[in-house]
Amino acid sequence: MFPMLTLLSMFYYICLRRRSRSGTRSEALGSRRAVELGQRSALPITVEVEQYGKEVLDFSSHYGSENSMSYTMWNLAGVPNVYPSSGDFTQTAVFRTYGGWWEQCISAVPPFCRTPPNFHSKDYLELAFEEPVYPTAVEVLETYHPGAIIKILACSLNPFSQTPPADVRWEVLWSGKPTKALTPQARQFSPSIRQISFATNLLRLEVNSSVLEYYTELDAVILRGVREKPILALYEIPIIDINDLSDSEEEISEAGGLCCRSGGENKHNLGNGYFDRLPYELIQLIVSHLAHPDLCQLAQSSKLFHKHCCDQLQYIQLSLQPYWAWLTDTSLCHLQSRCTLLQRLNMSWTGNRGAVTATGFCSFIKACGLSLVCLELSCCHFLTETCLEVITQMCPCLQELNLASCDRLHPQAFSHIGKLTNLRRLVLYRTKVEIEDYDVVASMLSTRCHSLRSLDLWRCRNLSERGMAELVTGCRLLEELDLGWCSTLQSSSGCFQHLARSLPRLRKLFLTANRTVCDSDLEKLAANCSALEHLDLLGTRMVSPASLRKLLQCCPKLKLLDMSFCSQIDSRLVQELNGLFPNVSIKKSFTQ
Repeated sequence: MFPMLTLLSMFYYICLRRRSRSGTRSEALGSRRAVELGQRSALPITVEVEQYGKEVLDFSSHYGSENSMSYTMWNLAGVPNVYPSSGDFTQTAVFRTYGGWWEQCISAVPPFCRTPPNFHSKDYLELAFEEPVYPTAVEVLETYHPGAIIKILACSLNPFSQTPPADVRWEVLWSGKPTKALTPQARQFSPSIRQISFATNLLRLEVNSSVLEYYTELDAVILRGVREKPILALYEIPIIDINDLSDSEEEISEAGGLCCRSGGENKHNLGNGYFDRLPYELIQLIVSHLAHPDLCQLAQSSKLFHKHCCDQLQYIQLSLQPYWAWLTDTSLCHLQSRCTLLQRLNMSWTGNRGAVTATGFCSFIKACGLSLVCLELSCCHFLTETCLEVITQMCPCLQELNLASCDRLHPQAFSHIGKLTNLRRLVLYRTKVEIEDYDVVASMLSTRCHSLRSLDLWRCRNLSERGMAELVTGCRLLEELDLGWCSTLQSSSGCFQHLARSLPRLRKLFLTANRTVCDSDLEKLAANCSALEHLDLLGTRMVSPASLRKLLQCCPKLKLLDMSFCSQIDSRLVQELNGLFPNVSIKKSFTQ
């Protein structure tokens, strides 16, 4: 579709290959022989250390409450609680979402342009161990719906040391694509890992649960390793093809004619091949398909490409999340001149452990925040109150702000958000916002946010029937409402029936772990909410098979129905309903 893109890719490949060579053919072959000889040598005999995680240091999300141990990431530390048993257990570590259901909601964030196709991570956790070792194996005990782990990384930093290194390095031990195991049963996941050149007692697991049928649950992590550095420490050389060690003019010519020969036959060629003759917009379109690191490297190859790769229109959207391990203040400083037209910025997961400072971030926002409409800052622990103040001052057009899991911001820092008058989306999951009375919040939303379409009140334990009634009366355009674990809401007050009558556009409703939801509530949902697509009724004891059948018949758009731990709904009924309503994914967890 874009032939010139192919030509550019070949040219770029040749330039990088030339630059990367640091030795002659004989030196390269000599290095290969040296490694081959080393592989035949016997490694020194050393004792392998086996240790379980000591402490969970950081994570992006979890299912449980901050004041509990049920379904929280903290369960991952220590010896197994469940393994080798399989099933849904509260003593395991569980992330907040699974499958593709959350990505189908109206609250889902559109993907950022130029996100590398090999970046699949959706969540992460960091786990510290007692003793630094050179890893020989990593074993993850998965007890329910395994397959979410897609990357395992090791860090050079000892989190328990009083003298941290000047340079914190992360190395990938193993990576793969999102997969779904053949069975939801427990397994011990132990992929083949690569050697690294430093000892580590800090691992990071990155996960993607988008292809799983239900929540994945992790029980423990085992790190195996040796105390002494192996002979074959990390030493990688490029794979060399004996027939491909030269850069002849014929080779470059075949790659697309981008190298000018000296001679009459090509005397009209320009210094940049034929790219100078292409329309500016076409070259812009070609380079727009490159990821940002490639764009920055290509800018160094010629003045022509420098002009195109530094064009501010190439930086309307910028996702730095895939490069969280390498982003620094210096990186942001280099990007400033290119990002003055920036509209969408994703810095989630970046800058932790001093790589990015509040000063460096504020400098970047002051230079590039004027046109920002979307700012993703999930798990950015460098943020301070000053950072939020700068955002409110320098980003007058901001419509979306994500501060999920920024749990080190002081409560008073969030007062600055009120100055962002154009906000349409705000995420404060796992932050220290102090709200004494959620009824007041519901009342304010009802009065001032009549166009509200999505509201997540997960685990807001002091929301009452009065606040709920005000909310649904004033916000009748709601399409998503999450009331999971809001235990103060009681069906006997009629709040759920009032909800069903007031919100005809409702597409997603989570009533997770509300024990009082009953048949009359489902009958009202069936009668008034025909657009319903996602419904979570986990844990209710008062819903009967008859009301469930009626709901499924009256809600033809329903895609997800969670009936786990519903005592009147057994596995046999779920199997029967799955046959009658094949388009609905009905969930029913199990324990063994």
